[in-house]
Amino acid sequence: VDEHEPFCKAYGLLKSQQEEKLNSINEAFLSDPQYAEEEDLSSQLEMFKRKYMEFDLNDKGDIDIMGLKRMLEKLGLAKTHLELKKMMSEVVGGKSKDTISYTDFLNMMLGKKHAILKLILMFEGIGKEQEPKHVGPPCRKTFSDLP
Repeated sequence: VDEHEPFCKAYGLLKSQQEEKLNSINEAFLSDPQYAEEEDLSSQLEMFKRKYMEFDLNDKGDIDIMGLKRMLEKLGLAKTHLELKKMMSEVVGGKSKDTISYTDFLNMMLGKKHAILKLILMFEGIGKEQEPKHVGPPCRKTFSDLP
């Protein structure tokens, strides 16, 4: 028996709970008159949700400074601690917060302001359809999984 299996199950559960929470935030945005004019809002929100979930979210489902750092490193854009803090404060509207919530993230992506993080994610090809990839610890593999 693989000792990671219970962790994989717990991790999957956490991810699906996070996704449910994000879905309910998306619903609120869909019924917000402020975004009524937004073209194709529901598919945009779905895309933003997938992008947000690619970050290593903390246990509250927010992006913390380490999650932001890892995501940018994956994109080949290592940043200093100071640059990361500046990017975060730009997203959360200058408030001194240590995390970016999904609501902050959506406000950034749908807003008119061009935050650095938004430009990076747009440039990264947020519209590209990516293969759904498993994040987290690898779950048990069988011979049939091998290429």
